[in-house]
Formats: sequence, C-alpha cells, structure tokens
Amino acid sequence: MDAEAQNSLAGCRDDGKNDSHSAEKPLETDEPQSDPADAQASVSNGGDSEIEKELVELKVIWNKNKYDFKFPLDSTGADLKQKIHSLTGLPPAMQKVMFKGLLPEDKTLREIKVINGAKIMVVGSTINDVLAVNTPKDAAQQEVKSEETKKEPLCRQKQHRKVLDKGKPDDVMPSVKGAQERLPTVPLSGMYNKSGGKVRLTFKLEQDQLWIGTKERTEKLPMGSIKNVVSEPIEGHEDYHMMAFQLGPTEASYYWVYWVPTQYVDAIKDTVLGKWQYF
Repeated sequence: MDAEAQNSLAGCRDDGKNDSHSAEKPLETDEPQSDPADAQASVSNGGDSEIEKELVELKVIWNKNKYDFKFPLDSTGADLKQKIHSLTGLPPAMQKVMFKGLLPEDKTLREIKVINGAKIMVVGSTINDVLAVNTPKDAAQQEVKSEETKKEPLCRQKQHRKVLDKGKPDDVMPSVKGAQERLPTVPLSGMYNKSGGKVRLTFKLEQDQLWIGTKERTEKLPMGSIKNVVSEPIEGHEDYHMMAFQLGPTEASYYWVYWVPTQYVDAIKDTVLGKWQYF
C-alpha cells in the first residue's frame, strides 16, 4: 500500500509539472504569428505607399502681390487655379493665368514645361470688385447695345464705308466661318485701321498688353486700360468682322480695325476683357 501511495503522489507531481508547462506554452492557432521584424518593416514602409510628388517652385503675381510656393509638377492648370484661389480669393472662373500664353487647364505643369522659379502672371477681379465696379458698366453697355440696334449697321455708315470700299486686303489672314479658335501664336496681320493703313495686333499675354502696330509706330496698351471691345460682321463678308477697342470713356476713343477673321473674335474679347466681364 505504501508503494501504491508513493506512485500516486509521484503521478500527481508529474501532472503538476505538465500543467505548469502547458500554461507557459502559448496557444497554437491557425492564425500566423507576426514576426517583430516584419511588423517593424511594415511600419517603416508605410509611408512608401504614396509616391512622393515632384514639386516645382513657382512665383505667382496678382494685383501687385507676389506669392512664392511649391506645387506638384504633375498637377494640371485647373489644380493650379484652385491653389491660386486659396491664396488670393480669386475664383478660378475669374482668373486669367498666363505662362507662355494662356495657361491650359487640362494640361500638367510638366507638359507645358514649367521649371523652378517660373513666373506665373494672374489677371482678374474678385466677385466683390466685379459687382462694385462692373455692374454700372454692364448696364451702360446694355444701353449702348440697345441704341446700336436702332442704328443702321456699322458697315453702312459713311466713316466705315470709305475703308471697306477699298475691298479685302490681299494679305488678309484666312477666315473660318462658324468656327471659334484660340489666338494664333503669331500676330494678327493684313488688316486696315480707320485711316486705311495696314495694322497688326500682337497679344503679349505675359505682359498683359495689346500691341497695335502700324508702319509708323507700335502702341503698347495695357489690357486693363481697354474699356470695351465691340465688333460686327462685315456685310457681304460675314466671315470677317470690323472691331473697335475702346481706349477712353466714350465712343470717340474707339480704335477701329477692319477685316478681323471671325474665328478669332471671341478669343480677342476673352483675352482683352477677361471672361469674367460676361458674368
């Protein structure tokens, strides 16, 4: 009996040891155990999931204010307009952004070859400025238009007939009736002015200027100084327009240009006045 008791006690001790070992051993599951090194690697590589964007340094100039900042090179012109909006409060629809011409909204800065230190010119007025300044002007323009409808067509008026009766210039630029195109990269030439002399129009977008060139001289006009632009198709040659730039407060300051190809008329108005003038 003593031997059986000893064996029983020994068995209890062994069972106690086995229980202690089983308590220390971690539970085995079907879930793979993560290795600390792997966990550390996943943490350190977490920032690599988003590709680092290449930035370019820009200098934006608007209303005599300068803004220096970095911007993703693969962002579009529309993205840049949103950034300018956040800096200036100028809505994208009221911005005229220029870099080697009007900035295309659908192309990236990389595609139009923007480099570090590039100067971006912005022209435009805030909504408050437009409401405060342009509302009276818009009303005045509507009155002018209503008066013009009562008058005979411009091309029949004596002061214009003496130029139009000379006929179409031999070197006039080709026209595309019913089309609307962006301004060409070369000056618009082959047109007449009021005195019947040859005139060309050069749009210096980066300087926000319109150059009106004749044989004698070239007038360099800030686009902001041009109060209005009016045009009318030439009777019998509707694929060409006669156009006037208002340089002062009254119609007496109109500078007339004849035989403007119709496909560029809207682009000229948008460039000189800015699209916000039509809101």
